[in-house]
Amino acid sequence: MAKDKNQMYFATNPEAAHDEHIIDYHVNDIDLKFTTDAGVFSKMRVDYGSGVLIKAIAGLQFPKNNILDVGTGYGPIGLFAAKFWPDQTVDMIDVNERGLALAKKNATLNRINNVNIYASDVYESVEADKKFGLILTNPPIRAGKKVVSEILAGATNHLVTGGVLVVVIQKKQGEPSARKLMKETYGNCEILGRDKGYYILKSVKK
Repeated sequence: MAKDKNQMYFATNPEAAHDEHIIDYHVNDIDLKFTTDAGVFSKMRVDYGSGVLIKAIAGLQFPKNNILDVGTGYGPIGLFAAKFWPDQTVDMIDVNERGLALAKKNATLNRINNVNIYASDVYESVEADKKFGLILTNPPIRAGKKVVSEILAGATNHLVTGGVLVVVIQKKQGEPSARKLMKETYGNCEILGRDKGYYILKSVKK
């Protein structure tokens, strides 16, 4: 079991043999290329849920205090945000060292410079006094409910007043409990959109 877990995308150092691919991704008039590999989440294509989130955030209003992508993997959400809002700096965090290396490679591949990409177990390595206007996450469901709850509830400590948390989660993988937790934590939770069982949830820090 321990060996299997080391292959998971939420492992720090996945042991899976390398198997790199290039993904071409076009959304909202933005073209991106991603190098992916074994041992990271959704290596063959941009995950459907991430795509639903990316499409939902294009018209989003939020305080322009920079952006945080939690559980960035090889970087599709964070790199899209950095390209779409070039005046913002996007911090992209994950525990998976292979994913982080790919995210850095993909930032270079797409000539994106307005990013900080670094290892962090949930918010552990995020500077305590650094606050964001927008936090985005496609949370690692397989890492367990405790980790997902820490990501959703813990975001409040890293948002400016009026800052926005946007989450994508499938109904069958815990959307009702995620929505309940976000409403309890922030006093509000709006369904921004839904697509094939994926829900986009939005909370604003009051």
